[in-house]
Amino acid sequence: MLKYKILSKKVRVAQFCFVLLIKDEILMMSKNNEYLIVKYLINQTSSQELDELELWLRDFDNKKEFKSFVKTNYIIDYNLKKFNTDKIKNKLNHLIKEDKKVLRLKTIQKYSKYAALFIGILFSIYFVKDGIYDKPVETNPVIVNSTIESGTDKAILTLGDGTHISLGKEASFQSKNANSNGEEIVYEGGETKTTEVAYNYLTIPRGGQFFVKLSDGTQIWLNSESKIKYPVNFIEGETRTVELVYGEAYFDVSPSSEHKGAKFKVFNQSQEIEVIGTEFNIKAYRDESNIYTTLVEGKVSVNSGIYKQILKPNQQINLNLEVNSMTISEVIVYNEVSWKDGVFSFRRKSLEDIMKVLSRWYDVDIDFANEELKSAGFNGVLGKDQKIEDVLKTIKSFGVIEGYDIHDKQITLK
Repeated sequence: MLKYKILSKKVRVAQFCFVLLIKDEILMMSKNNEYLIVKYLINQTSSQELDELELWLRDFDNKKEFKSFVKTNYIIDYNLKKFNTDKIKNKLNHLIKEDKKVLRLKTIQKYSKYAALFIGILFSIYFVKDGIYDKPVETNPVIVNSTIESGTDKAILTLGDGTHISLGKEASFQSKNANSNGEEIVYEGGETKTTEVAYNYLTIPRGGQFFVKLSDGTQIWLNSESKIKYPVNFIEGETRTVELVYGEAYFDVSPSSEHKGAKFKVFNQSQEIEVIGTEFNIKAYRDESNIYTTLVEGKVSVNSGIYKQILKPNQQINLNLEVNSMTISEVIVYNEVSWKDGVFSFRRKSLEDIMKVLSRWYDVDIDFANEELKSAGFNGVLGKDQKIEDVLKTIKSFGVIEGYDIHDKQITLK
């Protein structure tokens, strides 16, 4: 199914807990044994590497190193007093053997299940505060008329004649060129030789998300509070262009080689992105002064009119609109794009930045009783289908906030 490629909740959370909680440098380290464990857990090991990892784990002396690695690079649920290292190691050995069989049978899709089962032994938390956990003084939250729900698939489709159509659960739509089952909209028809182009808009409200497949095969995942403009059909042989009016979108672009060399460009506010068959993410919200473009694979050229940069995989460009500057940095890609797979992955984010994300997804307004709370930093992973009350309880449990109140769709953090 084209939609979000969403794994089960347990699998998704476990996978992204791992990616988030390990230190950034773990992905870059040269120690082969630790590197192999990391690669295995994120499903990147080859058959040869699986053999190496299995051989390494046969050595009893590696038990201490394995335990040290886990304790150093993971944060375990504070309810777990200790974990059974032997059990974990045995489980990993079993899973590796199973994965080797899987590789030989070329059924790679089972990888996620095996890795997630192992990670599930290690993690049961969703949020982890930077530093040492301190249990806060218990205070009961005040909750009045709470109607807050997690986001869902919904969008407003605007046709060329200005007609607005609501898309969402139990709201199917079909036209000459497109059809929607309420979770996604797919355009057919490919390319046309005519010079007239009809455009559609897809607007994702707060508390929404949606998927669209364009007529050229390009796939786009849209996050909450986003809007995109695109042609119903592209003109054969001409540059394919779309506009991310605002918000966040993940693009999996159909390569130029399949469209007689026609380039693909994405316009957004103060920048133009030229694409060569690739996957990338753009985050450009109206209430933020920075536009982030993250390359997953392939190649893109980002042009702000003043600066022009070529991005490599695992790099992110930050276009600061206030000072008109452009900087490039290395990032852990999954922390930036996990939202499309049903997970928010927060790494070294302030409480203020995290609450911006949550306010869009849950369609709520958030106030800080204390301005200092905004800069509180912590790491964490959130399944997008969690209740907001559960999210707030978890943040409170780790001492990030002392309490919270909910009144209708207004949340106050204390």
